[in-house]
Amino acid sequence: MQAEIFQDTIVNGEHYAAIDLGSNSFHMVVVHVVNGSVQIVGKIKQKVRLAAGLDENMALSQESMERGWKCLESFAERLEDIPASNVKAVATATLRLATNAHEFVKRAEAILGLRLDVISGLEEARQIYLGVAYTSANQGNSLVVDIGGASTEIILGNDLQPIHCVSIDMGCVTFMERYFKDGNITQEAFDAAQAAANQLLDKWVDSFLCFDWQNCLGASGTPQAIVEILVRQGISDAIRLTYLHHLRQQCIDCASVSSLNIEGLEENRKAIFPSGLAILITLFERLHIKTMNIAGGALREGLIYGMLDNLQENDRRQQTLNQLVIRYHIDMHHAELVKTLALKLCQQLCAQQSICHIDTEAVLGAAAILHETGLHIEYKKHHHHGAYILSHIELPGYTRLQRAAVRDLVSAHRMAVNADIFAGYHAEIQPMLTGMLRILRIAVVLCLRRQNKHIPTVKLMVDDDEWTLCFPENWLNHHPLIKAELANERWLQHKAGWTLNCV
Repeated sequence: MQAEIFQDTIVNGEHYAAIDLGSNSFHMVVVHVVNGSVQIVGKIKQKVRLAAGLDENMALSQESMERGWKCLESFAERLEDIPASNVKAVATATLRLATNAHEFVKRAEAILGLRLDVISGLEEARQIYLGVAYTSANQGNSLVVDIGGASTEIILGNDLQPIHCVSIDMGCVTFMERYFKDGNITQEAFDAAQAAANQLLDKWVDSFLCFDWQNCLGASGTPQAIVEILVRQGISDAIRLTYLHHLRQQCIDCASVSSLNIEGLEENRKAIFPSGLAILITLFERLHIKTMNIAGGALREGLIYGMLDNLQENDRRQQTLNQLVIRYHIDMHHAELVKTLALKLCQQLCAQQSICHIDTEAVLGAAAILHETGLHIEYKKHHHHGAYILSHIELPGYTRLQRAAVRDLVSAHRMAVNADIFAGYHAEIQPMLTGMLRILRIAVVLCLRRQNKHIPTVKLMVDDDEWTLCFPENWLNHHPLIKAELANERWLQHKAGWTLNCV
């Protein structure tokens, strides 16, 4: 009997793996798929710097190939537990360029025990876009940029459909070897690298500028390193050209890779950071990119989801929220009531003030659904517990900036207001975040009784920071509990410098 009970508790599902032999690093990601839920259960990344082994004749050195084969030996052990049909392995730019790529591939396939595909630049771009689309849901056209070790992919797409893809032979490793030799970082080196990038981009720029896009997403690599720097320095914002120019000057001031000391920049990225930065600055300038967010995935995720045909059409954000509701025992009925009311109020706010610079439905909707996540721990400080949980879990379908905004809205949706909670965000989006916070707090109070029949039809009137909630006649008098809670909320918002009237 005990054995039967134990057997019933075993979680079924399948494991899948994707391997990406990049020009800078080799990566492997392993996922466990259960009931449509894709959970990352393992990641391996090793710096191989394969592109650095290319000589003037585009042949890989024996030393660089040995580094790659040794890395693959560690991958092979993990793959012993996964069916070969559930594994996809690809190689990218360096092995496209190397004249002796066949030698490396033959031994690599023997080590892994499976086929290794050297994919074209266009196929790499397509897979990168799909990986971004599956993990970073966005509305409208999206521009995706991935700066690799030896190539840069630029893709314009809509939802799951890539529309225009290019792969350009410029990368952070190859540009490091050409323009930042011996680790020297100078203005002249940046000028030379950017001039080269400009020349390579010339034939492609117009074909992208003819499109309008609503979102720009950076896939891993240099953009990820820059966001980590911004976060470490207390800046909750997308990547902007002003930040890139500032980082370029910091690099030049340091003069060499050995002296490169930028808070938040990891040691293993220092050597290739200036070259990647030069490429990214050029992309921002030539493609007129205003802001760039970090995507939730890239090539490896594209390979994984490509093997999971049944998941391709799912709404990534909704799937994420559904899984969290189950995991943290959230009252979905109540969460939907709060979300519906909050979005109605937000529509009224946006109709009266031109402050919409963030995906309000995605961010405010997620915060409303997840505002009681911390009840999984305890009630008194559940807003803080919820924010802590949201700081340490993945939210597939949401950008890093959106995840931070959801976390901060949850952390401040009740009790005293921290007026500086959005100080680290760019000034452009602070008013919208403040408005969403006020709305979420109001919606939580008005849904206090957790039943639809007790939620009023309320009209929001906005005059700068002075808000007025207009209720049906005598509604507040017939609901003394909510009236008292609103009085307390008015006082808390007053202490934060906001005026809230209820009539």
